Amino acid sequence: MKQKSHKSLRVFGCLALAAALDLGASTVVHAQDAGSNEAVAQRGHYLAIAADCAACHTAPDGGKAFAGGYGIASPLGSIYSTNITPSKNYGIGNYTEKEFAHALREGVRRDGAHLYPAMPYTSYTKLTDDDIHALYVYFMSSVKPVESSPQKTALPFPYNIRASMAIWNALFLDDTRFKPDPSKSVEVNRGHYLSYALAHCDTCHTPRNAMMAEKGSSPLAGASLSSWYAPNVTSDPVSGIGGWSNEDLFRYLKTGDVPGKAQAGGPMAEAIEHSFQYLDDADIRAMVAYIKQVPAISDSKDKAARESYGKTSDREAVYRALPTNRISRGEYLFSGECAACHRPTGQGSPDGYYPQLFHNTAVGAPIADNLITTILMGVRREVNGHTTYMPGFGEGSYVDTLSDQDIADISNYVEQHFGNPNVKVTPDDVKLIRSGGPKPLIAQLGAYTVPAMIGAALIFALAILFFIRLSRKVKA
Repeated sequence: MKQKSHKSLRVFGCLALAAALDLGASTVVHAQDAGSNEAVAQRGHYLAIAADCAACHTAPDGGKAFAGGYGIASPLGSIYSTNITPSKNYGIGNYTEKEFAHALREGVRRDGAHLYPAMPYTSYTKLTDDDIHALYVYFMSSVKPVESSPQKTALPFPYNIRASMAIWNALFLDDTRFKPDPSKSVEVNRGHYLSYALAHCDTCHTPRNAMMAEKGSSPLAGASLSSWYAPNVTSDPVSGIGGWSNEDLFRYLKTGDVPGKAQAGGPMAEAIEHSFQYLDDADIRAMVAYIKQVPAISDSKDKAARESYGKTSDREAVYRALPTNRISRGEYLFSGECAACHRPTGQGSPDGYYPQLFHNTAVGAPIADNLITTILMGVRREVNGHTTYMPGFGEGSYVDTLSDQDIADISNYVEQHFGNPNVKVTPDDVKLIRSGGPKPLIAQLGAYTVPAMIGAALIFALAILFFIRLSRKVKA
């Protein structure tokens, strides 16, 4: 199964000239003549990178740009991306601009079939008309058609009933365009638009309800993302990133590596590799300005910031002098599988290629999901031509395949010596992450999902009718 959570994609092409976001005109305006098709296509190219289109619509291992076939992991099953090249037989070559906009904003294909929100139309619905036009011109005039059909999505019943998404959309889709907040600066509004309408940060970092819809009351407060966990990125200094400087966050978005704080893996590494590293510095700084002022959301269970936990360890001299029966299994496995790169002291390599384990958000987090997933799936990201790589130790590993018990033992050793000692990992925790992570209620309901959605829609409709009648009685 090809999963977005751990497969790396190749970067396509080179960026056009730098762009700037002018929300006064409700669009991204290119420095060249915006009236020419070439300039509009160049702007669309930049927007497509900001929206990270290639990462999901290009298959791994040498797939052609935008030809689809990438399996995106979801609690319901693997959802394969479609061909969005201008091929008339297999892609979007027959789409009118109106149909293109309908797909981006409402998740409905040209043939009337509904898309699953793995394609983040719930965020793209905020795109301006001008940016939709620029994207359309770019895909139709600058992207090479690819005459091939990618693997089809085949979710189990009842999730394969795409028409049920109409009910989901009626309940949860906020189909409104972005509107600048006049009380905020131009830079913050620009960052808000980039973060939500294009980069769709909310898709991963906002928690979801039982029906997998975003909880608007808790924006960017952290959420499970299949096996990974997208952390709280609000301005709270303990639960979020309020303790990060602007330069810390800028560097993280540009490179995925902030020594002494965090290193990007999984979907975040892909966003940096295929999108953020290519964006204008001014646009990244605008995103930083917006994210840093997102209202703080705290979790009472968090006692200290994730990056504050841990310290170096000097146990190497101790355990190398002891017989193996005097060493814990986790320490024994860590020495054999991890210490060569991360060093027995947890300090990582001197050049920073292998990160330190203490003062590391993956190890200091209140849950071990990202630590477990990193051990299982590894890390890969390419930034500025340099590849950062850690092999995974899951099934099929070319270095060593570790069992659930092995990974639990290593995780507990790492947590106790370098991270959050309050975190305990069991083999069942590893098994859950290996199977794709926690399942929301909609995934657990199975065959009852569609009836539940219909029932919820009826209750919603009856509630509206009730309030309409009530308001008429009050007026009477």
